[in-house]
Amino acid sequence: MSTDPDTILLEAEESMQKAVEYLSNELRGIRAGRATTALVDYVKIDYYGSSTDLKALAAVSVPEPTQILIKPFDPGALSAIKQGIEAANLGVNPMVEDKAIRLSIPPMSADRREQLVSQAKKVGEEQKIVMRNARRDANKHADALGKGSEHPISEDEIKTLHDEIQDLLKKYESQIDEAITKKTAEIRDI
Repeated sequence: MSTDPDTILLEAEESMQKAVEYLSNELRGIRAGRATTALVDYVKIDYYGSSTDLKALAAVSVPEPTQILIKPFDPGALSAIKQGIEAANLGVNPMVEDKAIRLSIPPMSADRREQLVSQAKKVGEEQKIVMRNARRDANKHADALGKGSEHPISEDEIKTLHDEIQDLLKKYESQIDEAITKKTAEIRDI
């Protein structure tokens, strides 16, 4: 259990930073208006029994605005990569050509764009909940400092700590809002 205000704040901030990092990784995988390697970089591929990011197994490029080309470093991984992309449910059909996989990125319908916008917002909300849970835990630890410990701290110090925890939450929630706004603009950009 956290024993001093600095540790409580540090632990809360670490949890909130992780939530923002998780969000940015998730948003990278949500398709925007044009082809980008970020769409497939973090697709998990079952490669010889271990789950591996696609970017570790293949060279990924964008030869045209509507295509992604994937060239596996190990040609034997071709079918595993194809299966991983299909399982990722990206809304694209992987075409195997020679020793590469080509993804044609179809233009998105207005409905599909709005689905992706709501998916991005949902992930953002989930991470805000993670942050609010971190705030709740930090506040519990702060309250515990006022009671029972060998060196209880004053109510004023606890109130200050609660305010600092709330300020952290506001700071990181605004980062999530900015990321969602940016991604929404990307998705709606034709």
